[in-house]
Amino acid sequence: MTQPVSVPANVTLPELTFRGILLGALITVIFTASNVFLGLKVGLTFSSAIPAAVISMSVLRLFKDANILENNMVQTQASAAGTLSSIIFILPALVMMGHWQGFPFWQTLGICAAGGMLGVMFTIPLRHVMVVQSNLPYPEGVAAAEILRVGSAERAQDAADDALATSDRPVAKAAAKPVATGMGDIVAGGVVAAAVSFAASGLRVLGDSVSGWFALGGAVFRLPMGFSLALLGAGYLIGIVAGLAMLTGLIISWGIAVPVLTAMGDMPAGQSLAQYATGLWSSQVRFIGAGVIGVGAIWTLATLFMPMARGVKASFSALTSAGAARAGQAPRTERDLSAGWISIVTLVLVAVLVVTFQVFLSGAPVSAAAVWKLVAYAVLFAFVFGFLVAAACGYMAGLVGSSTSPISGVGIVAIVLVSLLMLTLGGELLQAQNGVQMAIALSIFSTSAVVAVASISNDNLQDLKTGWLVGATPWRQQVALLIGCVVGAAVISPVLELLYNAYGFADAMPRAGMDPAQALSAPQATLMLAITRGIFTHQLNWTMILIGMAVGVALIVVDEILKRTCRVARIPVLAVGIGIYLPPTVAAPIVAGAVLAWLLERALRRRAASAGKPYEQFADAANRRGVLIASGLIVGESLVGVLMAGIIGAAGTDAPLAIAGEGFAVTASYLGLAVFVLVAVLFWRRVMRLA
Repeated sequence: MTQPVSVPANVTLPELTFRGILLGALITVIFTASNVFLGLKVGLTFSSAIPAAVISMSVLRLFKDANILENNMVQTQASAAGTLSSIIFILPALVMMGHWQGFPFWQTLGICAAGGMLGVMFTIPLRHVMVVQSNLPYPEGVAAAEILRVGSAERAQDAADDALATSDRPVAKAAAKPVATGMGDIVAGGVVAAAVSFAASGLRVLGDSVSGWFALGGAVFRLPMGFSLALLGAGYLIGIVAGLAMLTGLIISWGIAVPVLTAMGDMPAGQSLAQYATGLWSSQVRFIGAGVIGVGAIWTLATLFMPMARGVKASFSALTSAGAARAGQAPRTERDLSAGWISIVTLVLVAVLVVTFQVFLSGAPVSAAAVWKLVAYAVLFAFVFGFLVAAACGYMAGLVGSSTSPISGVGIVAIVLVSLLMLTLGGELLQAQNGVQMAIALSIFSTSAVVAVASISNDNLQDLKTGWLVGATPWRQQVALLIGCVVGAAVISPVLELLYNAYGFADAMPRAGMDPAQALSAPQATLMLAITRGIFTHQLNWTMILIGMAVGVALIVVDEILKRTCRVARIPVLAVGIGIYLPPTVAAPIVAGAVLAWLLERALRRRAASAGKPYEQFADAANRRGVLIASGLIVGESLVGVLMAGIIGAAGTDAPLAIAGEGFAVTASYLGLAVFVLVAVLFWRRVMRLA
């Protein structure tokens, strides 16, 4: 069904401007760095479309000739780059396994840029079928369009007010302004989070977590809490359903699995309760989470099989001559990149992939002919499976939104398939010395290309939906998406290198003596490395994985029952698995943020009922403010994390700015808890002020 647009097709406005590209690149750096840090820390990334739109509008308001379409191009470029940071779900595994000692710039740039840009190319043919003619909701795309419209309405209102102010006629002021763009909310959240994070990670005067340990008989229990404001914001954004699912995962791991395992064993002499229980969680219980995540990913993809099939069919049908002929005669708001340009760009990107894989395999212990065969296998897999994934993820994004689309599940399926492909076709490589290690690395690198395609496909149609609603020119928006992919890909390698050298990853420390408590968990990369290693070496912890799979199946059954009997209560299986798999002091503040969002919603519903107004209309401004503050919390803390990584890397010590010693740790924990609660209260009051 055709949707209305803001700018008619017969009106042409500046869209893809130099200042817009420059502003988009700057926002790209900010949100890519933030998403990389958050993804490595907690395994979640956030949609940057709405905060990017807010920042763009706030900056471009300084120029009188700025317009809604130029703002749309900026948020398109920035959101594409932020989305490409999903590559951290797989790429750090190459460092964890020891194949890379860092993140080579040109190889990282090549795999990220080529994969992301292929995601753009693959989804261009889907735009007309899935965006213009489809009734898919595209939640983030519609929300971003509404933000842009509100900002444009406010700008028009400012112009009207200025005109009235200079008039000598006694005319009343224009109607009250619409809700402000919200730049102040992002800045407020960012400043608070940055200050708190610097006090915690830099000065060490605030603790970052606290845990209570106690034993009942031989069973060890843990009550954890982390004080990360970025995770509080992330929990607010994911909502109560996913938050309670993560709480369920916490209860399964630290309320059931760890106590059972500790009760069944004997604590080694010299170990504390914390060391004993944490060791069992790390070596045993996390694989239960891996099993739950695997089952959840497969189930999610299975339930979306028919929609995905329709998406693939639509993609092929859009490539027909009839579709190409229609594009050539279309009005401005229907003009995509031409088939000729799509073909040229796609061939160039395939060539980039060939060169990138050849460089990656340059040290392989096989003949040159075997190297080129492996390059052909890897590129063909990335291209063919990436095309199918692009159509599937585009449909999934339209159906359930980019934030909830299971990119991790796509990555798990991809790494299993490519590992089996290498086992079948990589005979010479597998028989060579250290060949298995290279085969594992090649499987991970090939999956990285697929994840890049999937993540951008996930985001691309959301952005094109926004553009359709505001009247953008599609081919210009697609060029902005390509630019965003290149800029984002250029940022990812330096940020990954910086964070790795400052904090290290789980089981991968660049220097001796680094604090493992500060290591970034990179949960998806750790899981995918364990899966592909297990396939090649037959050393997976199958007992715990099978237990996790059984738990996952049981949760699916419960979720299906709730789906049919209760409209509100659900148990997303993937979120439960992540709750089991993540460190508990990381998962706990996410749950706290989700509970805060739920409490705010209840309070807003009560006020709406007492005012006799529909909830959606009454709470729209308050909910938008909550999203922007939460985004600010994430960006503020993440940027301080990146800044501290640079300081730590330059100083060569874990805490170069610390002003508090080890003896202050207990007091710092209580101070950290107090500040965390205070910020949550201030968050509540600022959101409710707009109700």
